[in-house]
Amino acid sequence: MTKQRSRVKQARILRIFRKIHRTMGAFLFVFFFIVSVSGILLGAKKNTGSFILPETQSGQTSNFEEWKSIAVLEQIAQQTLKDSVSSSLSSDIDRMDIRKEKGIVKFLFEKHIHEIQLDGATGEVLSIGQRRSDVIENIHDGSIMDDYLGTGGYFKLIYSVGMGIALLVFTITGFWLWYGPKKLRKTGR
Repeated sequence: MTKQRSRVKQARILRIFRKIHRTMGAFLFVFFFIVSVSGILLGAKKNTGSFILPETQSGQTSNFEEWKSIAVLEQIAQQTLKDSVSSSLSSDIDRMDIRKEKGIVKFLFEKHIHEIQLDGATGEVLSIGQRRSDVIENIHDGSIMDDYLGTGGYFKLIYSVGMGIALLVFTITGFWLWYGPKKLRKTGR
């Protein structure tokens, strides 16, 4: 009788896990789809021929003593944006990515996805491109909704933690859906 109770209990647990797995899968399908597709794109961003992320160029020297000042490089980047991309775009700098070993500075702007790469020593424009990877990353981690709703990072926090918990629950229930029947067959012998 104990063996029979054990089988019944294992079968009940298996049904519960199957229901949790199925229900969560149906409820979170769209979110998992978005996270997986955006994750694939982010994983491939450096291998898309500069479509998702502009290729990092190389400057003349990595010696900072030979570089122009950051203020001068910033002016060049802002002027290049106005002259070569659009004078109507904001020239406010979001961040600068200094690649000393490559001898370049990447200028990224606040309100759009353009990037300008300059040679640190000469100020020569090495690349003007679009960082589609930033948009994809914002979709992937939920930041795009934070920006849209103005929630100050709370949507991203809830979204990221929720997706992490959902993935953990999917892993546990999925494992049990694979292992449970094996265990059930073993106890039936």
